[in-house]
Amino acid sequence: MKIRVVSSKEEISTLGTNEEIIHLAFRPSNTDILELITRCPKVKALHIPASYKRTISHSSIMFLEMQGIDLVEGDVWGHRKDINDYSEVSQRIYDLIDEYKEKGMSEEEIVDKMTREEMHMSKDLLRFIIKSRM
Repeated sequence: MKIRVVSSKEEISTLGTNEEIIHLAFRPSNTDILELITRCPKVKALHIPASYKRTISHSSIMFLEMQGIDLVEGDVWGHRKDINDYSEVSQRIYDLIDEYKEKGMSEEEIVDKMTREEMHMSKDLLRFIIKSRM
């Protein structure tokens, strides 16, 4: 899974229409979120740092819910925007999720175990990945 990293409001206009998961490395306004969703109609999730998520307006949260777009809390660990516009979730993460599912672990058990194993992923992002795999 590729996560498109957007560092500023000005970058929204450069996004392709096929983006599905977008990490916002800036504090988005209601207008920014509306512009983003209009520009990227296939978006499934917005991934934002915890401090920014707390400042998202209730109207924006309701709008995202009505559009079926998840608001996922977290950071992109070790990503260098100057090298690549995308942060990728490694195949290892998917393999571990599949392995744990085969062992009969619940979604929360998988999330807790992978968080303890220092996967450098937020619980929200792990939940989103697990949900999207079903």
